[in-house]
Amino acid sequence: MDAVDEKFEITRTDDEWRRLLTPQQYRVLRQHGTERAGTSELDHEKRAGTFVCAACDLPLYSSDAKFNSGTGWPSFFRPLANAVATSTDRSLFMTRTEVHCRRCGGHLGHVFEDGPAPTGLRYCMNGVAMKFVAG
Repeated sequence: MDAVDEKFEITRTDDEWRRLLTPQQYRVLRQHGTERAGTSELDHEKRAGTFVCAACDLPLYSSDAKFNSGTGWPSFFRPLANAVATSTDRSLFMTRTEVHCRRCGGHLGHVFEDGPAPTGLRYCMNGVAMKFVAG
């Protein structure tokens, strides 16, 4: 049987995640992949609503915190309360702060200190790791 990470509220085996997610969602959310810049429709989403985790539907970001970073990925200056967690990512010969869903552990993207006021942060997210709920 596949290992299950028990530190999150929602846990599944690798096979269960593969059945629940598209191949691209699985690669990003479960294998820490990155979608190609400029490919996510969510980068251009301008309606009022909430961006939720594609794996577990946890609300992550309000459209009120979204901004156009010009990077090709959906970017936010602040997550919703109790939505995300971070860890240190030392891949690609650099140190970055990884952002993941605090409920299922899915990899969402990274946070950088070059964002707009009021936080100065840029949560650079993979659009495939999220779904948009209008309203």
